[in-house]
Amino acid sequence: MISKLNRPKRFGEILDVTFKLSKSHFKVFFFVSLLFFGPFFLIKALARLSTGTSFIREVGVGEGWLDRILSSFGEDMMSDEVVPLTGADVLIGFVDFISLIIYPLLYAAILLGINHLRKNENFTFGTVVKGAFSRFWAILGSSILYGLITGGLITVAVIGIFMITFSAFMMGPVASIIFTFIIFLAAAIPIFYLLTRWSFYIGSVVIDYESPGLTRSWNLTRGRVWNIIGLYIIFTLIILAIGFAVEIAFGALLGNSVLFTLIQDVLTAFTTMIFGIGFAVVFFDLKIRHDGDDLKDMIEEYNSKTV
Repeated sequence: MISKLNRPKRFGEILDVTFKLSKSHFKVFFFVSLLFFGPFFLIKALARLSTGTSFIREVGVGEGWLDRILSSFGEDMMSDEVVPLTGADVLIGFVDFISLIIYPLLYAAILLGINHLRKNENFTFGTVVKGAFSRFWAILGSSILYGLITGGLITVAVIGIFMITFSAFMMGPVASIIFTFIIFLAAAIPIFYLLTRWSFYIGSVVIDYESPGLTRSWNLTRGRVWNIIGLYIIFTLIILAIGFAVEIAFGALLGNSVLFTLIQDVLTAFTTMIFGIGFAVVFFDLKIRHDGDDLKDMIEEYNSKTV
């Protein structure tokens, strides 16, 4: 495993290494994930309990068992009345927003753990958590910058799509829908491309101590963007499949209860851990390739000077 972490890997090898690491070091990485997300999960669970939601099994109204289960998930949406936001709803929304910073911190901890593994060093969850928080302000500042860039790109794209779509209505309903879909792809693909090229800023901040790390990430991903996007798509599909299977199984038994929400949250911690390990494996693969190319360039430059 160590040898695979320290050499360039093919598409399939990255997936293989990711899932082997997820299995062999599950206890440490999953505990780290729960340690970061757990307090937020608990606050949301207590907030839902305060609204009268059942802890074990929540059902709505309906003639049959399935109707009552389904209505527990969409009772407010099926009602014609406007349901005002409660204090619990505001608290849950605020917690969800604040917890966004947990994702880059968790990725930082996983990156540090994988870095120890590739150096054949021992580590504990305390070691990687402490290492992640030691770079807290650099991670926070870089994440805010990345978030602002993401928000700006999406805002510009949405405004452009809306203006173009509005002017395309005169083409007829079918033609306007097709045209809108083409415009959406034309905007989404370059945005996804740019965000992918900058997405490894966390690795640069944590491992290379470069902040905000966007330039370093851009250089690392040179020539590997579509390969990375393909890996992102595979990981996303796997995570969605796991989430769909678990939520259908437990949702049918528990309804929209607090326990079901906690199961969803724990599942989020698990799938985020898998994606984080995959992210770390890809980062070090890019780093090995890039640093190897830089070394070759230095050797060639040295040889040209000595000739």
